[in-house]
Amino acid sequence: MRIGTELERLAGVMRRLRAPDGCPWDREQDLRSLRPYLVEEAFEVLDEMDRVGAGGPWAPLCEELGDLLFQIVFHAQLAQEQGQFDLADVSRAVADKLERRHPHVFGDAKADTAGEVLADWAKLKAEERRQKHGSEGSVLDGVPLGAPSLLRAERITEKASRIGFDWPDLAGVRAKLDEELAELDEAIASGDRDAKEHELGDVLFSLANLARFIQTPAEDALRQGILRFTSRFQQIEEDLRREGIPFGGATLERMEASWQAAKAAEANVPRPRSLPSAPLCALTLPTRDLAGKRRFWDRVAPLLGWQALPSGPGEALYSDGGLTLRLVPGADATPPAAQLSVRTPSPEATVRALRDAGVEVWEKDGRWAFSDPDGLGFDLGSAAR
Repeated sequence: MRIGTELERLAGVMRRLRAPDGCPWDREQDLRSLRPYLVEEAFEVLDEMDRVGAGGPWAPLCEELGDLLFQIVFHAQLAQEQGQFDLADVSRAVADKLERRHPHVFGDAKADTAGEVLADWAKLKAEERRQKHGSEGSVLDGVPLGAPSLLRAERITEKASRIGFDWPDLAGVRAKLDEELAELDEAIASGDRDAKEHELGDVLFSLANLARFIQTPAEDALRQGILRFTSRFQQIEEDLRREGIPFGGATLERMEASWQAAKAAEANVPRPRSLPSAPLCALTLPTRDLAGKRRFWDRVAPLLGWQALPSGPGEALYSDGGLTLRLVPGADATPPAAQLSVRTPSPEATVRALRDAGVEVWEKDGRWAFSDPDGLGFDLGSAAR
């Protein structure tokens, strides 16, 4: 698999850098010295995500994700040198955790809504804490103390909501914000420093909770607000320089005029040239014989590296890790005219495996292909000459 090959190559590069005759700088690093780089790389990923969201190119995001991944590989290498764990342990641990916390995907549990998934997630995490530490702890555990405060506030309210501690609707959240603003006004009027800090904190916390309710992350919204302020203010500075007004010599009215002009210019900026891509995630196909089709795909899916997913009596689900093939009953279903292409690392090896399993595979126009019981065709790639 290409992913495994490239990840192993990256791990090898890291080992070479840390070798006795490797890079002096990399050899000097430890967990403490790498902390600022890990945080910096994470924020650089966020910057590129914002640019992509505004219609920018994807390539820089790929590069920054690579830099962040390198930090993870670096930390895993340090742990391996101490005999603690390696990159394979890191990968296995997170894969095991994801499978364990998604019993509705990898097990027999059912979860039809995102809310049900989050509620079950909280219960599963509590059970994990009980097994590890002998106590379920708090549902709020796991939110990093060093995280930005707005982000932390939003995550805390979201975690509390998983066990039902939440406002029933948006109106209640909005009314709470008005209540906190009124209390802040009283604190400001009193002049009491501690009271002002207390009430301002409650207002910001209420805003973070409101952000969660309207599904607009507060940290992201504030970051975008800062970008807008920076752009507008820099336009003010450019206007003043162009007019020869000395630094600090402009009136508030003059600066406000430039601010409003910059704000108006933003409104005239065309929409992004392209929206973030929406990957195809599922393909639903009707079949006259669901049981027969299920038997066929239960046999064929593993040969293609696909996984049969838990499904109800009225469907059969198979996934390659990205796209899910969903089969459902359809009394009037006709043989589909479509043909799907499957990218296999070795078409010949796949052909042999399919034929050994009793699947008819043929060659046409230099390409291998087969079809399922309903006649849906699958292109396996070029036939070797």
